[in-house]
Amino acid sequence: MILELSIKNFLSFKEEVVFNFEATNDKYLEETHIVEVAPNTRILKLGIIYGANASGKSNLINAFEYLHDFWFNTTENKDEETGVIPFLLDDFSKNEPTEFGITFFINSKKYIYNLKLNKNIVFEEKLSYYPTIKPLEILSRHLNQNISEIRFNRRIKITSAIKDEIAAKCLVNMSVFAAYNKVNVSIPEIDAVISWMKVQFLQSLTPNIAIQNYTEGLLLKDPSIKDYIVNFLSKADFNISNIITKIEDKKLSDELISYVLTGDIPTEEKERLRKDKTIQITKSFYTHRIQNKNGEFTEYELPGDLQSEGTIRTLGIAGVLKRAIEKDAFVAIDEIESSLHPRLVEFVIEYFLRNSQQAQLLITTHYDGLLEEEDLLRNDNIWFTSKKDSGSTEIYSLADFKGINRISSLQKAYKYGKFGAVPNI
Repeated sequence: MILELSIKNFLSFKEEVVFNFEATNDKYLEETHIVEVAPNTRILKLGIIYGANASGKSNLINAFEYLHDFWFNTTENKDEETGVIPFLLDDFSKNEPTEFGITFFINSKKYIYNLKLNKNIVFEEKLSYYPTIKPLEILSRHLNQNISEIRFNRRIKITSAIKDEIAAKCLVNMSVFAAYNKVNVSIPEIDAVISWMKVQFLQSLTPNIAIQNYTEGLLLKDPSIKDYIVNFLSKADFNISNIITKIEDKKLSDELISYVLTGDIPTEEKERLRKDKTIQITKSFYTHRIQNKNGEFTEYELPGDLQSEGTIRTLGIAGVLKRAIEKDAFVAIDEIESSLHPRLVEFVIEYFLRNSQQAQLLITTHYDGLLEEEDLLRNDNIWFTSKKDSGSTEIYSLADFKGINRISSLQKAYKYGKFGAVPNI
């Protein structure tokens, strides 16, 4: 589980900011909200970010997503850019490195990962953990005369040849983990972290991502989850009784094939396209159970392109939540209320909290009605982003405010600027 993420000089985050899932000592709703991952370490399963448009909410999601992509992105040559974007609204920060730090727990053991880089090179990378009360550095990486030097703790069992091979494959613009993945070696201390990064740190979801494709992919690989998806949609008040997902071949014109072949796709797929002139697409059909005027129920099958945006997005979220809950994984959803009724947003959150063990959900939203759901949320779930006069983002928790319990309506207090993080219109 993730304890905290620190960000410095990334997108709208100029000065260092820290977002954390650490729970306060409040016992309210702790059975569904809090996991005690280690003695005296209580971590929240849910974080909710409020803020005005362009205040940096999505950039917090982007920070998590950048790490998710960077860890295993392999570059072909050392001239490729790292993809990191610093704070660009002054003449100083844009030339300074970006820094990330993430603290997380795997099987009750605390890990800390730090990264310092700019758009061209990685300056520093470090991974430590706490086998006891004292930290142990697993590996560190520094830049020396434009060459990455990687040091492993002497307790790590690794030969000099393997060290040299990892160093040779670790270009200055990529992560040590991407290089490690290219070498035939197994180091338990590193393998545990890589497994967590790959399995329990899911891709972030934005309103522009067709997340239904993810759930449709799950249905194709494992038809047994259909009952779960249909049941989820039924609980969300959709009258869908069945989903049929299949792959169909679609003919392409010679002009379109020529265009597709210019893209970065595997050689085998290019040869198949030239030969078959088809592309495989996933199509889903939804069975709706409708009551007619005689009180009898009849079923009608409709294709996916005739479903509402809310149906499609709920389908996608259902699949993502299933994966997160099953794998005890972290997932972030930007603007969760997009195409969803407010009650559906509340349903998704409640479903996640009641069914998850050590999974974590981070969402951004403008739906301030959640602030009135005292039986659903804790004060330390709520965070705010606010843009300063310099154009940079600051982030802070509702739990940091004094006298919260004396406020009769958090929704009204937020609406009238008690906590900031609202547009100044």
